[in-house]
Amino acid sequence: MFTLSTMSAFVVIVMGLFLIPGPAVLLIATRTVQSGRKAGIMAGLGIATGDIIHTLFAAIGLSAILMTSALSFNFVKFAGAAYLIYLGIRAILEKPKDPQLPKTSPVAKTSSAYGQAILVEVLNPKTALFFLAFLPQFVHPEQGPSFFQFLILGLTFVVLSAIYTTFVAMSVQLLGRMVKRISWMGRWSGKIVGAIYISLGLKVAIQNR
Repeated sequence: MFTLSTMSAFVVIVMGLFLIPGPAVLLIATRTVQSGRKAGIMAGLGIATGDIIHTLFAAIGLSAILMTSALSFNFVKFAGAAYLIYLGIRAILEKPKDPQLPKTSPVAKTSSAYGQAILVEVLNPKTALFFLAFLPQFVHPEQGPSFFQFLILGLTFVVLSAIYTTFVAMSVQLLGRMVKRISWMGRWSGKIVGAIYISLGLKVAIQNR
Protein backbone atom coordinates (compact mmCIF):
# COMPACT_ATOMS: atom_id res chain seq x y z
CA MET A 1 0.00 0.00 0.00
CA PHE A 2 2.85 2.38 0.88
CA THR A 3 6.17 2.63 -0.88
CA LEU A 4 9.31 2.31 1.20
CA SER A 5 10.26 5.93 0.50
CA THR A 6 6.86 7.25 1.62
CA MET A 7 6.86 5.33 4.90
CA SER A 8 10.52 6.16 5.57
CA ALA A 9 9.85 9.86 5.05
CA PHE A 10 6.85 9.69 7.36
CA VAL A 11 8.83 8.00 10.15
CA VAL A 12 11.75 10.44 9.84
CA ILE A 13 9.47 13.48 9.97
CA VAL A 14 7.52 12.11 12.95
CA MET A 15 10.72 11.40 14.88
CA GLY A 16 11.86 14.94 14.10
CA LEU A 17 8.59 16.31 15.47
CA PHE A 18 9.11 14.36 18.69
CA LEU A 19 12.39 16.20 19.26
CA ILE A 20 10.40 19.42 19.73
CA PRO A 21 8.95 19.14 23.27
CA GLY A 22 5.24 19.90 23.41
CA PRO A 23 2.45 19.81 26.01
CA ALA A 24 2.27 16.00 25.85
CA VAL A 25 5.94 15.61 26.80
CA LEU A 26 5.55 18.15 29.60
CA LEU A 27 2.48 16.32 30.89
CA ILE A 28 4.35 13.00 30.93
CA ALA A 29 7.38 14.54 32.64
CA THR A 30 5.30 16.13 35.40
CA ARG A 31 3.35 12.92 35.91
CA THR A 32 6.58 10.95 36.24
CA VAL A 33 8.07 13.40 38.74
CA GLN A 34 4.83 13.52 40.71
CA SER A 35 3.81 9.87 40.81
CA GLY A 36 6.66 7.76 39.46
CA ARG A 37 7.74 5.97 36.31
CA LYS A 38 4.65 3.78 35.91
CA ALA A 39 2.34 6.79 36.08
CA GLY A 40 4.48 8.57 33.47
CA ILE A 41 4.40 5.57 31.17
CA MET A 42 0.63 5.24 31.60
CA ALA A 43 0.23 8.95 30.81
CA GLY A 44 2.20 8.35 27.61
CA LEU A 45 -0.05 5.43 26.72
CA GLY A 46 -3.04 7.67 27.45
CA ILE A 47 -1.70 10.23 24.99
CA ALA A 48 -1.24 7.44 22.43
CA THR A 49 -4.83 6.27 23.01
CA GLY A 50 -6.06 9.82 22.45
CA ASP A 51 -4.08 9.90 19.22
CA ILE A 52 -5.79 6.67 18.10
CA ILE A 53 -9.14 8.41 18.58
CA HIS A 54 -7.93 11.40 16.56
CA THR A 55 -6.71 9.00 13.86
CA LEU A 56 -10.16 7.44 13.60
CA PHE A 57 -11.76 10.87 13.46
CA ALA A 58 -9.39 11.95 10.72
CA ALA A 59 -9.94 8.73 8.81
CA ILE A 60 -13.71 9.15 8.68
CA GLY A 61 -13.60 12.91 8.21
CA LEU A 62 -15.09 14.05 11.53
CA SER A 63 -12.05 16.17 12.37
CA ALA A 64 -12.91 18.37 9.39
CA ILE A 65 -15.70 19.83 11.54
CA LEU A 66 -13.09 21.41 13.81
CA MET A 67 -11.43 23.05 10.82
CA THR A 68 -14.64 24.45 9.32
CA SER A 69 -16.66 25.25 12.44
CA ALA A 70 -15.39 27.92 14.81
CA LEU A 71 -18.06 26.98 17.35
CA SER A 72 -16.99 23.33 17.46
CA PHE A 73 -13.32 24.27 17.68
CA ASN A 74 -13.91 26.69 20.54
CA PHE A 75 -16.09 24.21 22.43
CA VAL A 76 -13.41 21.50 22.33
CA LYS A 77 -10.67 24.03 23.04
CA PHE A 78 -12.26 25.49 26.16
CA ALA A 79 -13.33 22.06 27.42
CA GLY A 80 -9.73 20.89 27.22
CA ALA A 81 -8.40 24.09 28.80
CA ALA A 82 -10.91 23.86 31.66
CA TYR A 83 -9.94 20.26 32.36
CA LEU A 84 -6.22 21.11 32.51
CA ILE A 85 -6.86 24.06 34.80
CA TYR A 86 -9.03 21.83 37.01
CA LEU A 87 -6.17 19.32 37.30
CA GLY A 88 -3.80 22.17 38.15
CA ILE A 89 -6.02 23.61 40.89
CA ARG A 90 -6.55 20.16 42.36
CA ALA A 91 -2.79 19.51 42.43
CA ILE A 92 -2.12 22.87 44.10
CA LEU A 93 -4.78 22.34 46.78
CA GLU A 94 -3.75 18.77 47.51
CA LYS A 95 -1.85 18.54 50.77
CA PRO A 96 1.64 17.01 50.55
CA LYS A 97 1.69 13.50 51.94
CA ASP A 98 3.66 12.68 55.08
CA PRO A 99 6.46 10.30 54.05
CA GLN A 100 5.76 8.28 57.22
CA LEU A 101 2.19 7.54 56.14
CA PRO A 102 1.33 4.51 53.99
CA LYS A 103 1.56 5.29 50.28
CA THR A 104 -1.56 5.37 48.16
CA SER A 105 -2.16 2.53 45.79
CA PRO A 106 0.07 2.81 42.70
CA VAL A 107 -2.70 1.17 40.66
CA ALA A 108 -4.99 4.14 41.39
CA LYS A 109 -2.27 6.60 40.41
CA THR A 110 -1.41 4.87 37.14
CA SER A 111 -5.03 4.36 36.10
CA SER A 112 -5.89 7.99 36.80
CA ALA A 113 -2.80 9.12 34.88
CA TYR A 114 -3.93 7.06 31.89
CA GLY A 115 -7.51 8.35 31.93
CA GLN A 116 -6.52 11.97 32.44
CA ALA A 117 -4.00 11.83 29.59
CA ILE A 118 -6.65 10.46 27.22
CA LEU A 119 -8.99 13.34 28.04
CA VAL A 120 -6.25 15.94 27.72
CA GLU A 121 -5.24 14.63 24.29
CA VAL A 122 -8.78 14.13 22.95
CA LEU A 123 -9.82 17.61 24.10
CA ASN A 124 -6.87 19.26 22.35
CA PRO A 125 -8.24 20.61 19.04
CA LYS A 126 -4.72 21.33 17.80
CA THR A 127 -4.06 17.59 17.79
CA ALA A 128 -7.16 16.97 15.69
CA LEU A 129 -6.12 19.63 13.21
CA PHE A 130 -2.57 18.27 13.17
CA PHE A 131 -3.75 14.80 12.18
CA LEU A 132 -6.13 16.22 9.60
CA ALA A 133 -3.42 18.41 8.04
CA PHE A 134 -0.39 16.13 8.43
CA LEU A 135 -1.58 12.64 7.55
CA PRO A 136 -3.11 13.53 4.14
CA GLN A 137 0.35 14.58 2.93
CA PHE A 138 1.25 10.88 2.83
CA VAL A 139 -2.07 9.49 1.57
CA HIS A 140 -2.26 8.64 -2.12
CA PRO A 141 -5.62 7.37 -3.41
CA GLU A 142 -3.95 5.46 -6.24
CA GLN A 143 -2.19 3.29 -3.63
CA GLY A 144 -5.39 1.98 -2.05
CA PRO A 145 -8.39 3.04 0.05
CA SER A 146 -7.66 6.32 1.83
CA PHE A 147 -9.37 5.12 5.02
CA PHE A 148 -6.88 2.29 5.51
CA GLN A 149 -3.96 4.52 4.63
CA PHE A 150 -5.07 6.96 7.34
CA LEU A 151 -5.30 4.11 9.83
CA ILE A 152 -1.86 2.72 9.00
CA LEU A 153 -0.21 6.14 9.23
CA GLY A 154 -2.04 7.01 12.42
CA LEU A 155 -1.22 3.72 14.11
CA THR A 156 2.43 4.07 13.06
CA PHE A 157 2.47 7.51 14.64
CA VAL A 158 0.87 6.10 17.81
CA VAL A 159 3.40 3.28 18.12
CA LEU A 160 6.33 5.67 17.67
CA SER A 161 4.73 8.06 20.17
CA ALA A 162 4.30 5.31 22.78
CA ILE A 163 7.95 4.28 22.42
CA TYR A 164 9.14 7.87 22.67
CA THR A 165 6.98 8.79 25.67
CA THR A 166 8.08 5.63 27.50
CA PHE A 167 11.68 6.70 26.95
CA VAL A 168 10.82 10.17 28.31
CA ALA A 169 9.21 8.69 31.43
CA MET A 170 12.20 6.41 32.02
CA SER A 171 14.60 9.33 31.64
CA VAL A 172 12.65 11.68 33.90
CA GLN A 173 12.40 9.09 36.68
CA LEU A 174 15.86 10.04 37.94
CA LEU A 175 14.71 13.66 38.30
CA GLY A 176 11.65 12.47 40.22
CA ARG A 177 13.82 10.58 42.69
CA MET A 178 15.99 13.63 43.23
CA VAL A 179 12.94 15.81 43.88
CA LYS A 180 11.55 13.38 46.45
CA ARG A 181 14.88 13.28 48.32
CA ILE A 182 14.85 17.04 48.80
CA SER A 183 12.25 17.79 51.49
CA TRP A 184 11.32 21.33 50.46
CA MET A 185 10.94 20.33 46.82
CA GLY A 186 8.74 17.44 47.90
CA ARG A 187 6.47 19.84 49.74
CA TRP A 188 6.23 22.17 46.76
CA SER A 189 6.12 19.55 44.00
CA GLY A 190 2.29 19.51 43.91
CA LYS A 191 2.13 23.28 43.51
CA ILE A 192 4.80 23.21 40.79
CA VAL A 193 2.93 20.48 38.90
CA GLY A 194 -0.34 22.38 39.38
CA ALA A 195 1.21 25.54 37.94
CA ILE A 196 2.39 23.57 34.91
CA TYR A 197 -1.10 22.14 34.35
CA ILE A 198 -2.67 25.59 34.63
CA SER A 199 -0.13 27.11 32.23
CA LEU A 200 -0.88 24.33 29.72
CA GLY A 201 -4.60 25.01 30.12
CA LEU A 202 -4.10 28.71 29.48
CA LYS A 203 -1.97 27.92 26.44
CA VAL A 204 -4.74 25.74 25.02
CA ALA A 205 -7.34 28.43 25.79
CA ILE A 206 -5.56 31.14 23.80
CA GLN A 207 -4.62 29.06 20.77
CA ASN A 208 -6.27 29.92 17.47
CA ARG A 209 -7.55 27.77 14.66
